[in-house]
Amino acid sequence: MQRWVKFSQYLQQFGYQPVVVTVDSEKASYPLRDDSLVEEVSRIEVVRTATFEPFQLYKKLLGKKEIPYAGFANEAEPGFIEKVSRFVRGNLFIPDARKGWNRYALTAARHLIKKYGIKNLVTTSPPHSTQLMGLKLKSEFDLNWIADLRDPWTDIYYYPLLYHSRWAAAMDEKWEKKVLQQADKVVVVSTSIKKLYAAKIKQEEAAKIRVIPNGYDEKDFSEVVTRRKDVFTITYTGTVAANYHLEGFFNVLHALSDIPLLLRFVGRVAEKYKNLIRSLKLEDKILFVPHVSHAEAIRYMVSSDLLLLAIPDVPDNAGILTGKLFEYLASGVPVLGVGPVEGDAAAILRECHAGIMVDYSDQQTMKAFVQEKIAASASGHENPPPGRCFRYSRKSLTREMVRLFK
Repeated sequence: MQRWVKFSQYLQQFGYQPVVVTVDSEKASYPLRDDSLVEEVSRIEVVRTATFEPFQLYKKLLGKKEIPYAGFANEAEPGFIEKVSRFVRGNLFIPDARKGWNRYALTAARHLIKKYGIKNLVTTSPPHSTQLMGLKLKSEFDLNWIADLRDPWTDIYYYPLLYHSRWAAAMDEKWEKKVLQQADKVVVVSTSIKKLYAAKIKQEEAAKIRVIPNGYDEKDFSEVVTRRKDVFTITYTGTVAANYHLEGFFNVLHALSDIPLLLRFVGRVAEKYKNLIRSLKLEDKILFVPHVSHAEAIRYMVSSDLLLLAIPDVPDNAGILTGKLFEYLASGVPVLGVGPVEGDAAAILRECHAGIMVDYSDQQTMKAFVQEKIAASASGHENPPPGRCFRYSRKSLTREMVRLFK
């Protein structure tokens, strides 16, 4: 959500006035909401429309209080009903269950294009059903269409969990290829994702694919006051799903149990890891903090001695660039990443001298890095100041984006 909230703000500094079409949040279903971000688009025209989606019915049928996170990160091993639900989503809602928004959004978009003489259209996904609106509007108006694809489409790691039939998978691939071919420009967030999409179209068509990653907004960090810490504090913000494979890191904490430290999880943690924490008797070193606002999450980051980053242990995870990585960079706090050591996230950590990426099972390197940072903290060593990788600032990234506009 933050990617285009931030782009929309900075576009105005480059001479473009954005008009946003989105869904009325009271008529849609989300696993999480952060209403504090509404203020950031208060000076931008935002048109909110009705929608039709099946998630409310999903909650009633399964007796759940929330809808699934991306990748089903908030679901345990699915039972029969969950499997049926996933099959329905994968085969009756192509490309996804948000497509019921399209007819409402298209009506609003057509009106705005005519009203303002709009020439630049951006569709951002997931949900990838949003890209189908780009196809439709491109066929009706003289538009410079930029398809912003933040994640893989048919290559997303949880795609097999939707039990697509051959027909459904073929339809999904057809739409994906059509978007890649007909968009004037395609924007992705990492080099690895660019390679995935480029392989699906002709070489000359692939030249239109540009990498513009997520980033950080310097304003979010300008007035944050660092809280004094009594013990060495490690913080993780966001969701920790079962496939993040942090067992090695918890074993390192167990090996360092004689050293005073605190690990804070700000967000959702899979039950699997809560059970592991109990079995390793680490409860006194762990603090679970429920989901907080974006501003509060940043305060937790900057008041830490070390930040923990985890990349899911899934196929093609080299291209996963979680948005929080860039805010970790801006915090100036060292980062310990657990994931693919030759992936895009690892490359950015090296480029910015912000920390290291360690393989899931390399407990020796994890332990040595944590011990090094504990020793540095004890000696009064200060972390480098925020903003040392300026090319990932939201303003710099917006400058790259406007080069694609008419």
